Amino acid sequence: MLAVAMVVVLGAIMSILDITVVNVALKHLTEDFDAPLSTIQWVATGYTLALATVIPVTGWASARFGTKRLYMISIGLFVAGSALAGMAWSAESLILFRVLQGLGGGMIMPAGMTILTQAAGPSRVGKVMSIVGIPMLLGPIAGPILGGWLVDDVSWRWIFYINVPLGALALVLAWRVLKRDEPRPAERLDFPGLLLLSPGLAGLIYGLATGAEKSDFGRTDVLITTIGGVVLVLGFMVRALQRGNTNPLIDLRLFRRRSVAAASGTMVLFACAFFGAMLILPLYYQVVRGESAFSAGLLLAPQGFGAMITMPIGGQLTDRVGPGKVVLGGLSIVVAGVALFASQLTVDASYWGLGAALFVMGLGMGMTMMPTMSAAMQTLAHDEVPRASTALNIIQQVAGSIGTAFIAVLLTAQMESRGLGGGGGMAAEAPSGAQIPPQMIADIMNKMADAFQTTYWWSLALLTLAFLPALLLPRRKPVESGLDGKDDAPVDAPVMMH
Repeated sequence: MLAVAMVVVLGAIMSILDITVVNVALKHLTEDFDAPLSTIQWVATGYTLALATVIPVTGWASARFGTKRLYMISIGLFVAGSALAGMAWSAESLILFRVLQGLGGGMIMPAGMTILTQAAGPSRVGKVMSIVGIPMLLGPIAGPILGGWLVDDVSWRWIFYINVPLGALALVLAWRVLKRDEPRPAERLDFPGLLLLSPGLAGLIYGLATGAEKSDFGRTDVLITTIGGVVLVLGFMVRALQRGNTNPLIDLRLFRRRSVAAASGTMVLFACAFFGAMLILPLYYQVVRGESAFSAGLLLAPQGFGAMITMPIGGQLTDRVGPGKVVLGGLSIVVAGVALFASQLTVDASYWGLGAALFVMGLGMGMTMMPTMSAAMQTLAHDEVPRASTALNIIQQVAGSIGTAFIAVLLTAQMESRGLGGGGGMAAEAPSGAQIPPQMIADIMNKMADAFQTTYWWSLALLTLAFLPALLLPRRKPVESGLDGKDDAPVDAPVMMH
């Protein structure tokens, strides 16, 4: 079990590290490609969006080809995309190769979760989720530090090239350690559902992000992509819920259960607010405080250390007292941490104070993410786990895509409203020497800090809304009988009235 967990974690580390190392490189990418933040953010958003669009086939592919084979294929595709991203010659080419990277990375986490969950057992689901959460501990710590060092002392291209040797190691270990699983006779792939859902999600997110970026949701291209995306997603939902459809791409009937529906709602709001806020965090240290990428990475480490402390505790508490109580406690800590951080965002805020706020945020994150996932998974039957894993990962990635796009565009708008230009102008507005009077420099820096602070207050408001669905999470510990799926009430059952 431990060997299997280590193989899965190694693959997951690559996909999660790739998000955090890119965040710390955004400032350098805007300068090297002479592109605004609203464009460069698609390096992150395009990756997570690609994750979301490929995840729907993971459940079917796991049964059709076997989880071991699928896991190795996804790692291989991810490594190929990484190598190409390292060779990118423009912002557009980098975004394209990041999408290719995401097509492989999107299957790593759900396939790995399926391997671990099915190998563990119902009473250890919380502990299993804690193991899967290890990459989320290492990502916030090692990712920014490693990325900062590579960006400052080597080249930003190596934040992608480094995945090549890691991926090769993961492939060798997966081939040797994971048991050979014979593909089960799988049901036919819901190809019409795939044609509706994947482009629908892409169109919806792209339309919303573009409309926010241009501050004009009435543009023809924005209306076409957004409305088209909504129509396709609604068409998928109608088709998936039809009685005659016995094999939908995503089993939406699972969301009739209160725990699955509540966990999904909590995850949407949390991921949208928190991951979006994490995107611009390194920019504050680099643009407003003038720190190098490596220093910014070090300054982000307290968040990872906080999560490292509470992630295993959260898993154990989930198995003992139920996920609802753990998630509510974790959300409360996260909200307190974000509020403490936002209140200090000035040009001369104490690094110790900011670090303490990040540490508190990490403590809360470690008791929120995996317990939320556990809340949905603990009451599912063995055969329902792959489909539920697929659905929940789609929700998390789509919410993360929306959050990164929304927060980046919001920060750009805050900059422009203060006369600082767009995201691409942030570095240009920074002090460049004696040509800029000291008073003007101070004024620019104060305006920038104020733009970051306002953006974080918006993130806090969105994060607070996550309490509403979290109140509906189960507050009892999981039991063996829960795996038949019968002890969990549908969302429309009377229990929701209490």
